[in-house]
Amino acid sequence: METIAFQDSYPDELSHCFGCGRNNPQGHQLKSYWQGEQTIAHYTPDEKYTAIPGFVYGGLLASLIDCHGTGSAAAAAYQAEGRALGSLPALRFVTAALHVDYLAPTPMGVPLQLVGTILEVKAKKVVVDIQLTADGVVCAKGQVIAVKMPETMTLS
Repeated sequence: METIAFQDSYPDELSHCFGCGRNNPQGHQLKSYWQGEQTIAHYTPDEKYTAIPGFVYGGLLASLIDCHGTGSAAAAAYQAEGRALGSLPALRFVTAALHVDYLAPTPMGVPLQLVGTILEVKAKKVVVDIQLTADGVVCAKGQVIAVKMPETMTLS
């Protein structure tokens, strides 16, 4: 596993995402890494993400799948171009489509694991399937279609 998270390789001006931005102290601070040919992230929800006592709110799960997907897309794009993660110009992706299937109630108080599988890498689009588990049980599956961030979204 790499020592630097995908999200920590983003330039400062592109690191404010609520789900994964290191410059957003109120956010989830999700960190994704390569694990062989797949990507992996772990997150332990705080009690504020309760749906009903003992179970995680589904919106949080969608947010985690979304951010792990876009981070995985950026890493896959760097890899496809034979570039080092974080090299400039930055490769940042945003969500064009997000699909989530909730398969089992997600228990509170245990680490969640997200595993991403890269399905397609094109110049401006990456498709990632993600499986979210808790204690070895698949609780949600998702697919993220991520597109290269348009220049209109930059601050400069």
